[in-house]
Amino acid sequence: MSDDTLTTSPTSEMGTFDESGEYTPRQIVADDLAGMSLEDAIAGTIVEFEDGDIVSGTVVKVDKDEVLLDIGFKSEGVIPARELSIRHDVDPGEVVTLGEKIEALVLQKEDKEGRLILSKKRAQYERAWGTIESIKEREGVVSGPVIEVVKGGLILDIGLRGFLPASLVELRRVRDLAPYIGKTLDAKIIELDKNRNNVVLSRRAWLEETQREQRDEFLTNLKPGEVRRGVVSSVVNFGAFVDLGGMDGLIHVSELSWKHIDHPSAVVAVGDEVEVRVLDVDLDRERISLSLKATQSDPWQEFANAHRVGELVYGRVTKLVPFGAFVQVGDGIEGLVHISEMANHHVDLPEQVVSPSEELWVKIIEIDLQRRRISLSIKQAAEGGEVAAEYREAFGEHAYDEQGNYIGAAGFTDFEPESEAQAAWAEYLESGGTVSSAEEYHAGTGDAEDTQDDAGEAHEVEASDAPAEDEQA
Repeated sequence: MSDDTLTTSPTSEMGTFDESGEYTPRQIVADDLAGMSLEDAIAGTIVEFEDGDIVSGTVVKVDKDEVLLDIGFKSEGVIPARELSIRHDVDPGEVVTLGEKIEALVLQKEDKEGRLILSKKRAQYERAWGTIESIKEREGVVSGPVIEVVKGGLILDIGLRGFLPASLVELRRVRDLAPYIGKTLDAKIIELDKNRNNVVLSRRAWLEETQREQRDEFLTNLKPGEVRRGVVSSVVNFGAFVDLGGMDGLIHVSELSWKHIDHPSAVVAVGDEVEVRVLDVDLDRERISLSLKATQSDPWQEFANAHRVGELVYGRVTKLVPFGAFVQVGDGIEGLVHISEMANHHVDLPEQVVSPSEELWVKIIEIDLQRRRISLSIKQAAEGGEVAAEYREAFGEHAYDEQGNYIGAAGFTDFEPESEAQAAWAEYLESGGTVSSAEEYHAGTGDAEDTQDDAGEAHEVEASDAPAEDEQA
């Protein structure tokens, strides 16, 4: 509710403004004096009032510190700048204009300097309070622009200063209130105390009331399993809220990514458009649970589909633990090399064999998709075996002759690796690494079945010769 322009009063006819804006009080003409004395004529033009009364008049002068108002008294009333508006530090010229008719409350009929002191904001406050009490009684809605951001919320101009707590601005908590300055908001009145000059508002209550029907319909039509598009509205420590176009749903941090993340901001940011799957809809609590990772392929499933036990993969040591070392073998995929699988000899500490960030070949010895665990072996990788498909594909044309036959290490003679995978495989083959039996067969270097049998016998011998303490480990 903004400052109201008020109706005319008898005093509005007591003077005129010339082209330059100067005010000239109306002269008392002979007709006005007919039948009465001059004193009676003058007295008849003066308005009677007391302190606390609301009077009306015409703005006759606007200065940076005060405004003069002609209310038909023996002298113009003075409205100090601080008494013009409920807004702080405003320019009087932005509140009133010359010739404007306004109401003011009489603060002092005569101060020590003999001036009539008035207050426009107090008159506005008195008028507004009655209106607001009426609105509160009928559970109505007030509307006004946001004029200030204060500790804990916003101040709205509703004819007086209405306080809107930050927690009640939207349906969810808003952290940055600055963008609301100047915006006109609708709100319900939830607390009213004239003695304390206290008016507390709730925009959330108004939003809940106006959107309840829409929310009910939205929730009823939303089914678990559906894939919806939305926009990230906020990011918090425990996840991210997504605006689905009718309501916000929560992606818990555990549903943001297949990989471990330290904070949701590592995956999404406010304003991101995302595709999510609906996990659950709680109609009673009006809560929607969402998943981002459910709309993405599971990297563990992809790895399991693309690899099998016995293959060689290239990885990087990420962490050493007393019982072994973790090696990253794919995006977000880590496997464990148990200390018993680090070398053919007994190993007391993993750092005796590997160090963090070291890159090396490992052999897959077990894939447990359900538990999301991969067991790897360094010592078995040293014996050779079949290289995983992605490294063969990454190696490309340099691994084959013109007829398409695999030529192994011979292909590296005048070859500059184009990727880390190519360089790793080149180093592996040049150091005497064993190619897969299938590759040997196609290259004409041996019989595939014999090679596989020999490898099996070697593994059996190794298993039988393994130290007892390694088996217990």
